[in-house]
Amino acid sequence: MKKTRNVLWGIVLVALGLIFGLNALEITDINIFFNGWWTLFIIIPCFIDLFKDSDKTGNIIGLIIGIVLFLCCQDLFEFELAWKLMIPVILVIIGLSFIFKDTLNIKVRKEINKLNKNETQEYCATFGGQKVNYDNEEFKGCTLSAVFGGVECDLRESIIKDDAVINVCAVFGGVDILVPKDVKVKVTSTPLFGGVTNKVKKTKDKDVKTIYVNATCIFGGVDIK
Repeated sequence: MKKTRNVLWGIVLVALGLIFGLNALEITDINIFFNGWWTLFIIIPCFIDLFKDSDKTGNIIGLIIGIVLFLCCQDLFEFELAWKLMIPVILVIIGLSFIFKDTLNIKVRKEINKLNKNETQEYCATFGGQKVNYDNEEFKGCTLSAVFGGVECDLRESIIKDDAVINVCAVFGGVDILVPKDVKVKVTSTPLFGGVTNKVKKTKDKDVKTIYVNATCIFGGVDIK
């Protein structure tokens, strides 16, 4: 996915470079400042980020908003009608993501439900910050909550003997999860104007343990690295 995103950004930059160069040489006369050109700063990043491994709900919403604004600038759609439909469309997209989330991640959800039967530690940061460290300690899972605050969970030096689940709730807050190199990370999330970013490199080793991240993000974010 990352390679695809890099290729797409490369194509965009090369295209811009060629247009500027050909215009400078007076070979072409392409007007890049057409009506609604600024909407491309919404459309292009949202489209390219659809190729990320993280939840795509926010990018889909951004892409639709960008396209509608572009159509309005081109007089193909009325601004007044666009603003009236904006909130209903966003609510429908978020609702559909809630409905189909478990269907699309049914295997991950089953494993999380099984692991959640185990007793785990809970950590919460409200209007403040908390750092959780599992150095030289066996990690069996935990629950992290950040409400107008931040939580950092460091598992890099932890001992992971079995698969484990981290339940995360980020409400107007952020959660950072630092994992060891020798684990897999699988994510399922419920985003509402927030999301999960998974920066952990994928491994083809089938023998490594898996850390499942079950996240709910409401105007908040989770960063896994």
